[in-house]
Amino acid sequence: MDFYGFYTGKEFSAYEFLGAHLNEKEAVFRTFAPGAASVSLIGDFNGWQEQPMVRIYDGNFWEGQAAAAEKGQRYKYRIRRQDGSYTDHCDPYGFFAEKRPNTASVLWPLNGCSFHDRDWMKSRAETLSGPLNIYEMHCGSWRKKTEEADGWYSYRELAPLLIPYLKETGYNYVQLLPLSEHPCDESWGYQSTGFYSPTSRYGNPDDLRCFVDLCHQNGIGVILDFVPVHFSVNDYALARYDGTPLYEYPHRDVGESEWGSCNFMHSRGEVRSFLQSSAYYWLKEFHMDGLRMDAVSRLIYWQGMPERGENAEGIQFLRFMNAGLKERIPQAILIAEDSSSFPGVTLPAEKGGLGFDYKWDLGWMNDTLSYFQSPPEMRPELYHRLTFSMMYFSKERYLLPLSHDEVVHGKATILQKMNGNYEDKFPQGRALFLYMTAHPGKKLSFMGNELGQLREWDEKREQDWNLLSYPIHDAFFRFIKDLNRLYLDHPAFFQDDYRETGFRWLDCRSESRCIYAFERRSKKERLIFLFNFSNRVQADYRPDLPREGSLTVLLHSDWQTYGGSTVRDDAVLSLGEEETVFSLPAFSGVCLLLRNGPSSP
Repeated sequence: MDFYGFYTGKEFSAYEFLGAHLNEKEAVFRTFAPGAASVSLIGDFNGWQEQPMVRIYDGNFWEGQAAAAEKGQRYKYRIRRQDGSYTDHCDPYGFFAEKRPNTASVLWPLNGCSFHDRDWMKSRAETLSGPLNIYEMHCGSWRKKTEEADGWYSYRELAPLLIPYLKETGYNYVQLLPLSEHPCDESWGYQSTGFYSPTSRYGNPDDLRCFVDLCHQNGIGVILDFVPVHFSVNDYALARYDGTPLYEYPHRDVGESEWGSCNFMHSRGEVRSFLQSSAYYWLKEFHMDGLRMDAVSRLIYWQGMPERGENAEGIQFLRFMNAGLKERIPQAILIAEDSSSFPGVTLPAEKGGLGFDYKWDLGWMNDTLSYFQSPPEMRPELYHRLTFSMMYFSKERYLLPLSHDEVVHGKATILQKMNGNYEDKFPQGRALFLYMTAHPGKKLSFMGNELGQLREWDEKREQDWNLLSYPIHDAFFRFIKDLNRLYLDHPAFFQDDYRETGFRWLDCRSESRCIYAFERRSKKERLIFLFNFSNRVQADYRPDLPREGSLTVLLHSDWQTYGGSTVRDDAVLSLGEEETVFSLPAFSGVCLLLRNGPSSP
C-alpha cells in the first residue's frame, strides 16, 4: 500500500493491504488503529483467546498471523484504549460478516469466484446516448421464500427469478439498495457496519459475485447504492474504533447526522482512502457497473444545509474520488442523489465539477407528484409545474427517479398518490409513467411501481404479487411492460437526452385544458407526445405538426388492453393541408411516430 497516499487520501486499494487475507500458509490480519494502547486478534482459529498483534510501519498499523485460520471462520480485533478498557470490533476492511444479530467478521478470500462475463465487461457501453431504464429494488423484500423475518432468497436463488422478470418487463439495469453489512433491517443498509462486507442476509460474497455475473450474461447491468456520508453508531464497528473518533467528527454538531448516525470526517486522508477504496472495491471485485451515492448534499453542505455553508473537504473528496474511479474504470456509472442546487454535479472533475455521470432530478419528482396529487380543477393554475423542469434541464445530466423514498413513511405509493377514487388512479398512473418515459433524462422506478402497488413498501414483506390476479392491476402491469419495451426500442427516447436537438415543446401554453405536447428526436426518428392531464375529453385538440409525412400511434395509455376505453387503431394518419385533430380522453397520453416529416424543427 502507498502509505503516504493512504494518509493524504489518495489511496484506492487500501483493502488489498488492510483487512484479513488468506494465503496458502496462513491468514494475515492488518488494521489501522493509531490511538489504541494494544490490539489483539481473537477468533475461531485461536479459541477466541487474545493473540497480540504487533505494530508495523509507523506504529499506527497492527499486524497478526494465524496459521490455523480457514475460510469461513469468525474473528474480531480486541482493541484496548489508553485507559485499559477495551471493545471487540469487527474488521473495518472485513470482506464478510456474520448475520445479525451476531457481529464478528468472517474470513473470506478476495478471489474465490470466477466471472464469466467477459463479453459484457469488454463491451460495456456508455449510457449517455443509450437507454438506461433502472429497476430499483431491495433484495430482501422483492420476493421471499417464507413469511418469516429471515425468509430471504439468497443472491444465487434470486438471480434466476429476477433476471427473466427484468427482461420481460423491459428494465436493462437493476439498482440494489445498499448491500454493505448493517445491523438493523429497518435501515435498509443505509447505516452500515461493514463497508467491504456484502450482507450475509442473502449469502456470501461469492454468491453476490454469481448474481452479478448472471445478470451480465443476460444483458442486465447492476448498480449498487453506496453510502459515503455516514455510518452506524454500533460500538463494535467504526464508532470510536481505536478509542478515539478515528472515522467520525469529534464534535456532535457536525458529527451526528439527521438519522442519528455518525458522519464521516472527510477532512482526514485515512477516511477518504477508506471510502474511495470501498467504492473501487465494489466496482472491481464484484464487477458492479455503477454506484448511486446517497445523500450527496450532506457532503456538499454542512449537514446538507446551504445556510451552514459549503463543506470544502467533502466537495474535494467527491471530486477526487469520482475522478479516480473514472480513471480506473472509465465505464463506471456514477450517480448522485443530490437534493441541492449546487452547480456542476455532473461536470467532469477536471473541469471543476463533481464528476458524476447523472444527478437525480428530485425537483422534477416533487413537482410531478404534487401535480398529479392535485385535484383536476386546480391543475390549470399548477400547469407550469410540469414545464419548469425543462427550464433548468440543460444545467446537469439528470435521471428521473420514482424511488423507494417516495413509497414509505406515510407518503403513499406512486399509484395511491394519484388524485381521485380507485378507478381514477389507474389512468392517471399510466399517463404519469408515459410522461416520465417521454421526458428527457434516464429513468429509475422502484419495485412495486409496475404493479400499481397500493400498500407502502415494508422491508419485512414481499411485493403484493397477488395484485396481478386483479384485471385492473394486470392491465396496468401490461402497460408498463409495453412502455418499457418501447423505450428500449426507440432511440428518440434516449439518444439525445442531453442535447438541445432531442426535445422541442409543441404546446406548453394550454393551461386551461391541461394539455401538453412535445417532440423527442434522434438521428433517425421523431416521436410526438400528446397529454391530457385534465378530467375532460379533448375532442378538438390541434397540435402544431408538420404539413407533410405521416403519424403512427405506437402507444396510447387509454387503450382498452390497458384498462382504458379507446379501441386500438393501427392506421397510419397522413399529414396534409388540413389540420389534424386529436381526441384525447381524460387523464391520457399518446406516443406517435412521425415519418417523412421535414428534418428541421
